[in-house]
Amino acid sequence: MKTTETPAPVPAESGATVSKVDTPARPQKKPKKEGRVLNVFSHGFLVLWAFMVVMPLLWAVMTSFKDDSAIFSSPWSLPDKLHFDNWARAWTDANMSDYFLNTILVVGGSLIGTLVLGSMAAYVLARFDFPGNRFIYFLFIGGMSFPIMLALVPLFYVVNNMGLLNTIHGLILVYIAYSLPFTVFFLHAFFRTLPSSVAEAAFVDGASHSRTFFQIMLPMAKPGLISVGIFNFLGQWNQYMLPTVLNTDPDKRVLTQGLVQLAASQGYKGDWSGLFAGLVMAMLPVLAAYIIFQRQVVQGLTAGALK
Repeated sequence: MKTTETPAPVPAESGATVSKVDTPARPQKKPKKEGRVLNVFSHGFLVLWAFMVVMPLLWAVMTSFKDDSAIFSSPWSLPDKLHFDNWARAWTDANMSDYFLNTILVVGGSLIGTLVLGSMAAYVLARFDFPGNRFIYFLFIGGMSFPIMLALVPLFYVVNNMGLLNTIHGLILVYIAYSLPFTVFFLHAFFRTLPSSVAEAAFVDGASHSRTFFQIMLPMAKPGLISVGIFNFLGQWNQYMLPTVLNTDPDKRVLTQGLVQLAASQGYKGDWSGLFAGLVMAMLPVLAAYIIFQRQVVQGLTAGALK
């Protein structure tokens, strides 16, 4: 093996000066002004967007505690005192209590049914291979792209022929069918991210398919269930088209129908404070649900990406 020898340095002669080789200085990096400008622009846009969203909500809450004269004379000022009689009048005289009860029954029953049936269908389609698996999955996907307005007339006749028109349980079944496509689509992708070794270990220990699903796989999918549950809750709570067509009984109206009736009646009466109080009543459950479960919603949406 050959090695190369470096020549020994030649000593400098007396009186001679050794000059140092000047290394070129590295140019200093300039701060990235483009990134700062983009950061300022994005934060400014988010602040503007938050202002546009939050201010109408705060104004509606503030107006619900004013009397009618203060609403028109000083719409942007704080109320002189809190008029809780507006809320009491909307709750009792405008039948908001009955609308709330009907909405809770319909949304609560449909939400439970949607999560149970949707999770079972998504689990089977995501974890088992059988003939027609992809065909059934794409049928659910096709249900998401089908406009609900095209199905109102045949849906009305189907519900009427089944004797479910103007009933709470009939509206629950329609809500479940309306929400199943998105639920299956969302949970199908979530169940595919869960590890198969846990289910295989349960089968080795003698657990059945139903026990493995309800006791092992379903608790592991809790973030996804909460996320899709919040989305379904928002959609079903704010649903107006379906109950208007399928629920014409005044005693069984849901909250969205009640708000339209309240806006019509209170507008003619000039009771604007009661109208704003009823509006805030309908808005509070949705805000409370999102504030309580916002962390779980983010975890459910990012769980598949972080795997």
